[in-house]
Amino acid sequence: MIDASLQKQLTITALSAAQLAGRILREKVNTALEVDFKGRVNLVTEADRSAEKIIIDTISNHFPEHQILAEESPFVENGSEFKWIIDPLDGTTNFVHGFPFFSISIGLEYRRELILGVVSIPLMNETFRAFKDSGAFLNDKPIQVSKVEKLAGSLLATGFPYENNVNFQRNFELFRRIYPQTQGVRRAGSAAIDLCYTACGRFDGFWELDLNAWDVAAGALIVMEAGGKVINMDGSPFSVYDRQILATNGLVEAELLSIFKK
Repeated sequence: MIDASLQKQLTITALSAAQLAGRILREKVNTALEVDFKGRVNLVTEADRSAEKIIIDTISNHFPEHQILAEESPFVENGSEFKWIIDPLDGTTNFVHGFPFFSISIGLEYRRELILGVVSIPLMNETFRAFKDSGAFLNDKPIQVSKVEKLAGSLLATGFPYENNVNFQRNFELFRRIYPQTQGVRRAGSAAIDLCYTACGRFDGFWELDLNAWDVAAGALIVMEAGGKVINMDGSPFSVYDRQILATNGLVEAELLSIFKK
């Protein structure tokens, strides 16, 4: 059981960590950076590492006993019932090219259930947050998913794997089938942003394959707390560790699942 005092402490810590990391990213965007390659187009920069360090340090200073799963660091596993799940820079390729759609994603599990999510978009001055059973917010204003009922009136989002693998080809086929039935499908390059935009009604749904827990942990909870639905693309219950996601306003879910199943 998380009491109100601990909820406040956890939320303030996550918001503070995101703010500090955002300051680093704003300073480093559009500057010469050393870029390393984890794959053909999967990039990591000194900005990723610096932002991650300040997030981990901020959390560890307040909750040194908690586990931390972060994209660029070894998993800190110690048996704690709390696990922070961190992506210090979701959308690194965008960041390297100066495209402003990149974000900081900080999620928290308690007993393997998502309870807290914070996503900050530094260059947009937007911070999304949610705590389980407490609603979702954008810059402290409550948000809700859209009321669009049919794909024909929807704007969706998706993303593609870094590597040209089976799921890369599969999603191109899904994109080909889904796009003509909507008002558009966007591909901005940050799953955390796509989820938050679904939560606040800018998108009516989002799907993607080959994701990691840190890509979706915070955003998935924000969608659910905004009244949306989050499941796996095969219709099964969602887990941040399943590497796929379908997040919607709940109203266009059935149409999308019928396309996926074909």
